[in-house]
Amino acid sequence: MMPTETFIEITYFIATILFILSLKWLSSPTTARHGVWAGEIGMALAIGGTLLYRGIVDYKLVAIGLVLGCIIGVPLGKVAMTAVPQRTALSHAFGALCVTLVGTSEFYLRAPNISPFMMAVLSMEVILGSLTFTGSLMAAGKLQEILPQRPITYKGQNFVNLGMLSLAIAIAVILCLHPEQMKLFPAMIIIPLIFGVMLVVPIGGADMPTVISLLNSYAGLSAAAMGFVLNSKLLIIAGALDGSSGFILSVIMSKDMNRSFTNVLFGGFGQIQAAAAGVQEQRPVKSATAEEAAAILAAASKVVIVPGYGMAVAQAQHNVRELYDALTKRVVNVTFGIHPVAGRMPGHMNVLLAEADIPYDKLLDMDNINGDMAQTDVALVIGANDVTNPAARTDASSPIYGMPILDVDKAHTVMVIKRSMAAGFAGIDNPLYYLDQTLMLFGDAKNFVGNIVRELSGGDGHH
Repeated sequence: MMPTETFIEITYFIATILFILSLKWLSSPTTARHGVWAGEIGMALAIGGTLLYRGIVDYKLVAIGLVLGCIIGVPLGKVAMTAVPQRTALSHAFGALCVTLVGTSEFYLRAPNISPFMMAVLSMEVILGSLTFTGSLMAAGKLQEILPQRPITYKGQNFVNLGMLSLAIAIAVILCLHPEQMKLFPAMIIIPLIFGVMLVVPIGGADMPTVISLLNSYAGLSAAAMGFVLNSKLLIIAGALDGSSGFILSVIMSKDMNRSFTNVLFGGFGQIQAAAAGVQEQRPVKSATAEEAAAILAAASKVVIVPGYGMAVAQAQHNVRELYDALTKRVVNVTFGIHPVAGRMPGHMNVLLAEADIPYDKLLDMDNINGDMAQTDVALVIGANDVTNPAARTDASSPIYGMPILDVDKAHTVMVIKRSMAAGFAGIDNPLYYLDQTLMLFGDAKNFVGNIVRELSGGDGHH
């Protein structure tokens, strides 16, 4: 019969392969379902293998933990698609808290007889885990709008933040050299906990996708460090996969916003410009009713729909699907232009539109759709603000200058569904709204799209 240790190693090996395949499959909508299954089976095998470990003293405590985890996890998994970003942030927080608690218990089990290498990885585990825990809670709070979404900045902020991080690292160095200084250990947890809060406070809603992927990266790196502490190859590999993929994604997204990585981390993005806010009042805009919008869409041959966070908040994706169906029935060519940072997490718009069963091949990213904008009859913008702002191309003084945008202003007609003329998350006015070919459709996205569909269907609600 196979020894238990060998069986555990084989289980972990299969789990590792499944994690790698999961990451690969999740990168494409067509294989994403396989990716989710592979990740879930891999995690089940990893937990199962760990439960066979002879070092477990009391299975009653493990059982209590599993039951409590299920009680918390099942309701968390049933949130609306629009709440997935804050749900994801909470997952990062739980993972990071687990890593921090494991690191703390390992330190007190081993200290002061702990090698400098072990102390170094343990310090990395605890520092990254602590700051990811509070940072993720702050991100979830901002996304859920429990906390103010606008950036909160003050003078000397970067100096304070870097000072706190440096202090935590200095304590880690002292502990590596003198592990008997055990009383310093709590400070190495408390300082990063505060740093996590300070890190996310100055970051505005517009930068949340990058923050979410960055916190994901930190959670992965802290888990990889925990793998070294616990001598677990599975944790090292899974953590490194998570950490590196999150980090690469954050860099890609910073590039998609034309923001330096450090600027996203340390810059308060989204101070409302007084001048822009003042100009806003006097400039006339043209608005249209649902009836007028439906007539323009019905007469078009090529329509590009640009979804944004406003569509997510209004939960308008199913009405957008009905609009897509109604226009397609009239032989209108409808595609969707997706900006990489639209919404509040990477791929947010793709997930919402896929939930409404809009065909994947109709969802085109910014680089693929921009070339078609000049030949587009109508660009219908639903709750996207900063990602359609032409100031990013023309106004060198704008905070979003240089950020790649969807070139909706090149379409023959632009229609923008928006509740009011309020600025977007970057806190700046959008010149798009004052162009000759732009019509503002004021109202709730879900209701307005629903009204357009009714008009297209003959006004009687029948499809």
